[in-house]
Amino acid sequence: MSRAQQPSRRTVLAAAVAVAVAAGTVPAAAATATATAAPDADDSGRAPTRPVDNRAWTTYADWRGGTRSGVRTVAGRRPGIAIAVPEGRTDYTDPHTGTMSAWEYATWTSPVHRLRVPATELIASWNADTPAGTWLQIELQAAYSDGTTAPWYVMGRWAAGDEDIKRTSVDDQSDGKSSVWTDTFAIDDATTGLRAVAYRLRLTLYRTPGTRRTPTVWRVGAMGSDIPDRFTVPASTPGLARELAVPRYSQEIHKGQYPEYDNGGEAWCSPTSSQMIIEYWGGRLTPEQLAWVDPSYADPQVDHAARYTYDHQYTGCGNWPFNAAYAATFPGIQGVVTRLTSLTDLETLIAAGIPAITSQSFLKTELTGAGYGTSGHLMTVIGFTADGDVIANDPASPSDPEVRRVYARREWENIWLRTKRYDANGKVKSGTGGVCYLYFPARPTPRQLRALAAVGVR
Repeated sequence: MSRAQQPSRRTVLAAAVAVAVAAGTVPAAAATATATAAPDADDSGRAPTRPVDNRAWTTYADWRGGTRSGVRTVAGRRPGIAIAVPEGRTDYTDPHTGTMSAWEYATWTSPVHRLRVPATELIASWNADTPAGTWLQIELQAAYSDGTTAPWYVMGRWAAGDEDIKRTSVDDQSDGKSSVWTDTFAIDDATTGLRAVAYRLRLTLYRTPGTRRTPTVWRVGAMGSDIPDRFTVPASTPGLARELAVPRYSQEIHKGQYPEYDNGGEAWCSPTSSQMIIEYWGGRLTPEQLAWVDPSYADPQVDHAARYTYDHQYTGCGNWPFNAAYAATFPGIQGVVTRLTSLTDLETLIAAGIPAITSQSFLKTELTGAGYGTSGHLMTVIGFTADGDVIANDPASPSDPEVRRVYARREWENIWLRTKRYDANGKVKSGTGGVCYLYFPARPTPRQLRALAAVGVR
């Protein structure tokens, strides 16, 4: 299961905090306009139909629409941005190794996106290629409903590998109105009515000085949401019976392996779930990529996923955007983090052949047949029975063949979609409110595009 010894993200996010804003690594030469600038051309002004707003920059026109300094726009089947002529040079001291290195950098800043849903939380996600000697930083700046603007917050310092920098979230970022907790921007006290009404993103691309290497970013975006606090959610009506042929992997068979990555497989629910869907979409690791894994270990690709999703600040493999970014390092796959609003949303995706990774927390008595309770756990939803019950690949199973589980529909939708719950001591804790990872083809079919649009992902 997933880091049961730590409070869940929403528990932390709900707490009011006032800590100092951490210093970022964006050079002073980066763009300085605020998030109150003119909105991007994608905004429609239409009334929201769901309490979740997704915006992603993926097309050639999207990348041309941002503010660029030292980057070029890459055309082709998968448009993106890359370093052209670096904007400048800076030093970065890796907090996890103490190593200081010089890097050339270039920046891209998105237009302002005005949220159709004023948000209490924002989660960024990105898809990129970072060859050896390169990495990138993702930042978010929000505009508040009171007319003020948040500072630039670092949402991740990321590389596909771990030789140049240690991929990391950044703690202790706050301005007294909002804070960043691992991978999530959150309003400190939502009961005040304060909301984020707009945001923009900034990418800083880094490379070893004097080389022609470059990161290439194909997708960047954020999900804003304002999910009402609730202990129970309305029951949905079953509407689909289908099961997808998704590989089954157990995290439990990896107990004790590579304890430097969050104490081994016991906490690897997120990368194990990610690897299942990556392979469903045809993603494969080569023998050379897996050569570092002890050859006596079964399913070495799960060990690999744990290593390459590991967040050295969070000290775990459960950073949501890091998992989506890892999935997108496989050719032909893109990944996003979002929130869904019902099991009907999941049925829409399953009908189009798209499985999903969901995050939930529950007592042992709240999910019949699970046999455990957890403060946070990821599973892969692969289908629905004729009665509407959820078919899930649950990595917290003793073996690969036992991973496929069927869970009662009503129990499942409540533990996944609620935002409040009681722990074993009767204390009020939080739930994830429908958090979901979606991995899907870089070039979706028309049916897949319609399904993704129906759940708010474009």
